[in-house]
Amino acid sequence: MTDETRVPRYQVIVLNGGSSSGKSGIARCLQAVLPGSWLTFGVDSLDVAMPASLRGGDGLEIGPDGEVTVGPEYRRISDAWACGVAAMARAGARVVLDEVFLDGADGQKRWQHALDGLDVLWVGVRCDPGTAAGREAARGGRVPGMARRQADVVHTAVRYDVEVDSARAESMACAELIARHLAP
Repeated sequence: MTDETRVPRYQVIVLNGGSSSGKSGIARCLQAVLPGSWLTFGVDSLDVAMPASLRGGDGLEIGPDGEVTVGPEYRRISDAWACGVAAMARAGARVVLDEVFLDGADGQKRWQHALDGLDVLWVGVRCDPGTAAGREAARGGRVPGMARRQADVVHTAVRYDVEVDSARAESMACAELIARHLAP
């Protein structure tokens, strides 16, 4: 059996979790354990691509306490980006998405709309606020408080096919658990 015949039916894996919850590490491990080629994109990719003019105002604003506020122009660009990610999946690319649903179920609904018609595995990446805050401090470059603030709120009313706890298991173990749910 070739790698391609073992490729799961899913075209997109959405990892939702707060800042510093371990999503990026899990995404890299998924690329290593899943058959076939998987591209990894995340909300950080979008943020890096945004012009500086979208920092604050009607763009993306990060308060001194780590609170993230999304304005209408950022939302418009974010929705367009989601449609672009979906277009890649529809064209045959397999995608692991590292996402933060700042507004819980409403964030999932926006992605469900963009990914309509695709086979999607929804994964909750849980991490207790204290562990996430410790990771945030260790990695630097983050506004203190963001990880603790997002740890639970991103999961509010979100429906998952599988959940992992990155505070209790290493990234590879989380990826292997997710991969078992993808078996054809």
